[in-house]
Amino acid sequence: QVQLAESGGGLVLAGGSLRLSCAASGGTFSRNLMGWFRQAPGKEREFVASINWSWTTWYADSVKGRFTISRDNAKNTVYLQMNSLKPEDTAVYYCAAARGAGTFVLLSRSYDYWGQGTQVTVSS
Repeated sequence: QVQLAESGGGLVLAGGSLRLSCAASGGTFSRNLMGWFRQAPGKEREFVASINWSWTTWYADSVKGRFTISRDNAKNTVYLQMNSLKPEDTAVYYCAAARGAGTFVLLSRSYDYWGQGTQVTVSS
């Protein structure tokens, strides 16, 4: 059974940094598309970043230059380094994995497995 477990969320001041981790279990994910999405109160879930098996990355325009996605295949873990955080980054952040290499990486329906989410709150 595939499980994704996020960690690293919390409360941070604007301009600060956090690193989210997503540990995958129940399979090997070195060839899988992995991604991060977020959902703020009253808003739809939105794409944040993703990374494929060849380390090609994609980012939402709102986080480019501030967030970095990476992966450690030996640990079956994906990371999201978030710098220069803004109050508008406040949301629940979800880790996601596709069954394979994945297509349409910006769309949530391209991902088959989801974590429970971790809260990130950025105060001004």
